[in-house]
Amino acid sequence: MLLEFAGDGVMAATEGFAAGLSRRRVFMGAAAAVGASFVAGLGGAEAFDEKVSEHPLRPALRLARESHRRILQMSGYECIFAKKEVVDDDLISQKMKLKIRHEPFSVYMLFQEPREGREVIFVSGQNDNKLLVHETGLAALIGTLSLSPEDSRVKAENRYPITKAGLANMVQAVIEQWEGESKYGECDVKYFSDAKIEKYEGYTCQVIESSHPEPRRQFPFQMTRLWIDEKSKLPVRVQQFGFPKKKDAKPPVIEDYVFTDMQPDLRLTDRDFDKENPAYNF
Repeated sequence: MLLEFAGDGVMAATEGFAAGLSRRRVFMGAAAAVGASFVAGLGGAEAFDEKVSEHPLRPALRLARESHRRILQMSGYECIFAKKEVVDDDLISQKMKLKIRHEPFSVYMLFQEPREGREVIFVSGQNDNKLLVHETGLAALIGTLSLSPEDSRVKAENRYPITKAGLANMVQAVIEQWEGESKYGECDVKYFSDAKIEKYEGYTCQVIESSHPEPRRQFPFQMTRLWIDEKSKLPVRVQQFGFPKKKDAKPPVIEDYVFTDMQPDLRLTDRDFDKENPAYNF
């Protein structure tokens, strides 16, 4: 059976993903709506009693932590990073080449859309812990800018500072969110296999989807999806949806982060995060 995520351009076959999960941990629910998808559900907004049953987010957390562990096994990687996120009520879309090194935490960005050619470097503990930014066009005449991650010009285009960039930080944020939500009821968890990411061929993913029926202060998002590439077992996408303002309306996209063209476990050097690198245009 195929299930289409309306508005997301995604087709997902729902059979088989959670076969390895213990039957006592995964409950079948809302079967008429999701076919053969595995669903874990709870009612009530009160605190969840772990003594009664395992919270449905616990199996999801185990999978998320395993994917996070796989990321940290890599010293560094390159990829194409595409994001859509709401910043001050505006939906910002960007696409860039991304280099990440875990120790010391280092980031290089080469923008593709928009502001093609913009370059950004950040290395923890260097350059006064500031971003080095090189613009294109007339803005390039200013030269290299040194900006705080909290600078208003940076925050105008980003929900999070550059210190939260990369796969590891993305999955860690989901883990922390699910850990907080696992203290409460009103949580539904579904698992999908063979999910396709629109416009990105070659990626077949397992998707973990958590959702909540009603807005509560302990739930920052109505629905969260963590996409794990079935081949590499690396997380390649996170989607966060807000609570719709009108009944029966689609939940709005708040965050959508996609990592493709992954070159894993690269031995990136200081040169990759040096503005004097002759391959860069600083």
